[in-house]
Amino acid sequence: MADADPPPGDGTAARADSVDSAESTDPADSESASTDDAAVGAVIVPVEPTSTLRSTIAHVAEAAAAEGAPAIHLVEIASWRDGDPESDERAAAADRVLERAAAWATADLDDSEAPGAADVEVVTAVIGADDYLFGADDYVRVLAEYAEANAADRVVLDPEYTPVGNTTLLQPLEFALSNTSLSVETAPVDRPTRRERFRTEATTGRFVALFGLSLAFYLLLGDPTYWFDLVTGVATAAVVSITLSRVSLDSTPAIPRTPMRILRGLVYVPVLLYEIVKANLVVARVILDPRLPIEPTMNRMRVIVGSGLPLMTLANSITLTPGTLTVRARDSDLYVHSLVPWAREGLFDGSLERWTRFVYYGRRSARLPTPRERDDVAILQGDDATEELPIAAADGGAVGASDATAEAAETDEADASDATAAADASDESDGTDGDADEVTDR
Repeated sequence: MADADPPPGDGTAARADSVDSAESTDPADSESASTDDAAVGAVIVPVEPTSTLRSTIAHVAEAAAAEGAPAIHLVEIASWRDGDPESDERAAAADRVLERAAAWATADLDDSEAPGAADVEVVTAVIGADDYLFGADDYVRVLAEYAEANAADRVVLDPEYTPVGNTTLLQPLEFALSNTSLSVETAPVDRPTRRERFRTEATTGRFVALFGLSLAFYLLLGDPTYWFDLVTGVATAAVVSITLSRVSLDSTPAIPRTPMRILRGLVYVPVLLYEIVKANLVVARVILDPRLPIEPTMNRMRVIVGSGLPLMTLANSITLTPGTLTVRARDSDLYVHSLVPWAREGLFDGSLERWTRFVYYGRRSARLPTPRERDDVAILQGDDATEELPIAAADGGAVGASDATAEAAETDEADASDATAAADASDESDGTDGDADEVTDR
């Protein structure tokens, strides 16, 4: 116990030093130091492969070194969800982009003459892959959560940053970030004067693929054994390939991926025909037998098939099947109108979704859980509705305004009646007049 106690002399000296230090400290200097410490925080840079990314990284590295920022966080906001088809490949591509951006930032910090450059740490991360992100609000939410977890107070945006790949979200992203405690700025870098064209780069693979498809379609309609059809088919396919090869395909066909998709698509055709025939029989029976239920409802189903051609294939397959009609495709949500409960249940069971994944991604992706198993479904109309229909009324009112208003009116009336009865009972029991109650309520 004696060894644990500090020597009296040392403790007195320590207290004296602390008092002298406190007395000698200038309040203005303390306030200035605390303000400087509070002003310096880590900076976040959302990363996507753009033409101005290199310049943005250089600007952020120089500014962070000059201001003494503790770290630069290079983050890529995932436009996919873990477990989606090809999510591993997209995550690997994101890691490669982040690795290159981190190398640029490290090199710029090494070349910087600012005294604090050596103390700036470069961190990379992929965020938001746990759930689907739709719109600027979702991107801001994951950015704010990451900033809070990593003591960051500033976001610098690349002027060409497009997190969803097709639509520029920079302006609404800046607007949404303005509602948070984070400060946001766009990197003052020069944008390329030549804008990106609608058409894509011409490649031999795209030309050959479109030529083969055009020739096969032409000969399917004509006679492949007739020389005239062969000559005109080749000429027509050449014209189509030359004029449309840059706008018809969004990616270059690859081997063996593209041939395997074609083979799996041939397997899917008879399956789709079977589903169409079966649905025809069910709908015809419901129409001819008045005892069977007809319950038209609007439904929402979040699908895991990717975007572009796979999503279009699934939406058209659902529409071709009698009893269901795809009304809208928004991001990964399909809004489907169903005529009978059987069609709705089959939709939620995800048979067509699994087959679409099989066509584009193989058997492994076909084993993913169904929309019902993932709880990614909702009924938007009827007595069994689980969500409100996300379509505003024509008069600008809220969703389901008439039903909600009527229900609210009934609830308010019942509450008012109960409140009146309770007030009367209270008056009778306490012997208090109405004026006193009114004053008390106020």
